[in-house]
Formats: sequence, structure tokens, C-alpha cells
Amino acid sequence: MAKRIEARNLNIYYGKFLAVADVDFTIAPRSVTAFIGPSGCGKSTVLRTINRMHEVIAGASVQGELLLDGEDIYGAGVDPVNVRRTIGMVFQRPNPFPTMSVYDNVAAGLKLQASRPKRAELDEVVEKSLRAANLWDEVKDRLDKPGAGLSGGQQQRLCIARAIAVEPQVLLMDEPCSALDPISTLAIEDLIQSLKQTYTIVIVTHNMQQAARVSERTAFFNLAGVGKPGQLVEIDDTQKIFSNPSQRRTEDYISGRFG
Repeated sequence: MAKRIEARNLNIYYGKFLAVADVDFTIAPRSVTAFIGPSGCGKSTVLRTINRMHEVIAGASVQGELLLDGEDIYGAGVDPVNVRRTIGMVFQRPNPFPTMSVYDNVAAGLKLQASRPKRAELDEVVEKSLRAANLWDEVKDRLDKPGAGLSGGQQQRLCIARAIAVEPQVLLMDEPCSALDPISTLAIEDLIQSLKQTYTIVIVTHNMQQAARVSERTAFFNLAGVGKPGQLVEIDDTQKIFSNPSQRRTEDYISGRFG
């Protein structure tokens, strides 16, 4: 079941440095939300905060609330490992496990679970996940071959298959197409459109045309000033952000006057 995400007065720190300040947003289930903005404005930092990857960095911390269907994922007693199982992540560069086969890459997360599935169950999940990632027909005859031997676009879809194999409810994507060619990028964008029927998806992208193509809502982040924290300037329906934004700073960025 896809989840609703809410940030309330979210402040994100690296040590004592406030990197992103006072972020508030709501993301609906089974939708695609794009985070856009210039480099260094905090959009990837906010993305990593949504599945508690930010705190892996030494000295990093978060204040405020980040709610998943009303439950604060930073609340006392919440296991970050369970959070990351519920909220999957796909990174900028494809990162299949280089020594593992295509099959074992997809099954990796399942094998870490307390109740390890039987081989027949693994076979079923691996095929289902690869089909969902629109990769099955391309790799079904080479499941035992190294995942790192696939093309860049195939590797990224393999990483998506690996992320959805453990049945998350949210899928975060940090510039998933930045290292890919146009044909592979189109394949990932088509895949995002089919995956949103099942998952809540948040994508960070520097490509504004991509944000316009794949998302229903867009959040624009910017720096408050040199040496100041990033901030969420506005979040709204994607069509409105790109045609009639509420804030002048958004319009300046969209029109190419800066960034």
C-alpha cells in the first residue's frame, strides 16, 4: 500500500551547519513528485532524509517531523532499517553489486530478511520484480551472468528491480537518469509512469523537461543566499509550477534567468 509523506518544520543539519531549513510539504500516495532547483540547494539532502539515509553521514541530524501515513519515522523506537525497507532508494549512478549475478542482485534484499524465502519464492519475486522494472525480456536468459555486465540503462532498471523486490511503499530516485543516454532515459521515464500505480515516487532531477514529463507535482528548492541554508520555495501542481508559479524566484529559475 503506497504511503502518504508529510514534512513538518523539517530542519536538516551537517554537524552544526543548517543545510536545509523549515521544509513543509505533503506528497500524496501513488503519485510522482519532482524536486528541482540549482546545485547545492538541498533537494538530494531532503530526499535522503525521507528514508533516513542522511543520518548515515557522521554528525548529520534532523529536527522536525517526517510522517509516513501519520507516523513520524524519526520518532523514538523507530528502526531505521525498517524505514529503509519501506522507503526504497535508487541512486544517481547504477550500482548493481558487481560480484553478483542479475538474479542475486534482485534477490539480495530478500536474503537479508529474517525468514529467508525458499528458492521457488525467490524465483517468483525475481521474475515479478524484473517484469515490473521492464527488464525481464532482456535478461531472462542471462540471470546467472554478472549484473555489472549489463548496459547502463539496464543496470539502472536492475537497481529499480532490486529496490522493489522487498515491496517498499515509497520509491525515492536521486537523478536516476543523469548517467544515461536518451533512449535509456526514456525507458526509465516510461517505467516511472507504470510504477506510480503502485508506489509513491519522489524524484530529484536537474532536467526540468523530465520533471514536466513524469511528475504531477513539483517542488522548487533554492538557497536563501550564499552560505545560508537551502529552502523549499514552493510546491504545487507541475503544470502550474512551469506555467504560472507563485514565486518570482521559481519563475526566474524555470525561465533560465539563473541556475
